[in-house]
Amino acid sequence: MEPIFLTPYFRPKIWGGRKLKTIFNYNIPDGKVGEAWVISGYKDDASTVTNGQFKGQSLRQVYQENPELFGNPESKEFPLLVKFLDANDSLSVQVHPNDEYARKVENDSGKTESWYVLQADPGSYLIYGHTAKTRAELAKMIEKGEWDKLLRKVPVKTGDFFYVPSGTIHALTKGILVIETQQSSDVTYRLYDYDRVDQKTGKKRELHTKKSIAVTQVPHVDPKLDIKIDHVQDATIKTLVAPPVSPHFYLWQIDLNGQWDTDLNGHPYLLVTIIKGTGTLQIENKSYNLSIGTNLIIPNNIKKFTLTGNMKLVISTPNN
Repeated sequence: MEPIFLTPYFRPKIWGGRKLKTIFNYNIPDGKVGEAWVISGYKDDASTVTNGQFKGQSLRQVYQENPELFGNPESKEFPLLVKFLDANDSLSVQVHPNDEYARKVENDSGKTESWYVLQADPGSYLIYGHTAKTRAELAKMIEKGEWDKLLRKVPVKTGDFFYVPSGTIHALTKGILVIETQQSSDVTYRLYDYDRVDQKTGKKRELHTKKSIAVTQVPHVDPKLDIKIDHVQDATIKTLVAPPVSPHFYLWQIDLNGQWDTDLNGHPYLLVTIIKGTGTLQIENKSYNLSIGTNLIIPNNIKKFTLTGNMKLVISTPNN
């Protein structure tokens, strides 16, 4: 009857920076660190449990060996992945396949993801979608390198939310910090990388042009989001995305100023990340301190809990 607290897995990236240390006080490696996989059960890149009887084990191991804590799921693979991304420079322009293509070609899950923007420098924008009307036109514009004509630039500010279904051409650009909630997959097709050279290899990074063209949604259609806001006790609960718009996960952003007594609400378990402020989690008679950068899972055997404090949280759960 206790939550599962987790420590992140970090990934150096040529576009990364140091915000994961300065903002969240994470003990990140030296150099450019772009990603903190804060709730991950993905293969060798899993988060590590920091408390209780599973302390020192990977989330992947706990999930596979204790299915009752997660509602006895059918799959042995933890379905979701939560990350912080620090875009100190622009990421490559990418696209991800859907489940069917990824399983057939990569023996992995597809990748639908989402971004809640924690910080964005003035004038920041995302690459989100494209202008091609047909796949042939898409291929032709890529072949000619008509990137300014092809790629849609969308202004972005702190607090914005973007849902990025598989098949969507996308990229974070310089000066943006997000929390990303996605399917647990690392299948990425790099379409364009600004002709950058990897300092370690001295070569341009590999592109996946044919696969990118094959999996891209054509024409691009923005998903129709239905963001809802509810007020419960001292919590403002914003439903960012849920089925049927998102077939893979529910996602909420919560502002808490006081106390919120709640439960799993029929979900198998909850993934919780504190993105601002401090507070406490109380389960029966035991209390746990929470602060910015804390990540935890409320497992299936905890039916009721109380959150108290002045905090912003991001909470997700898989769609069963």
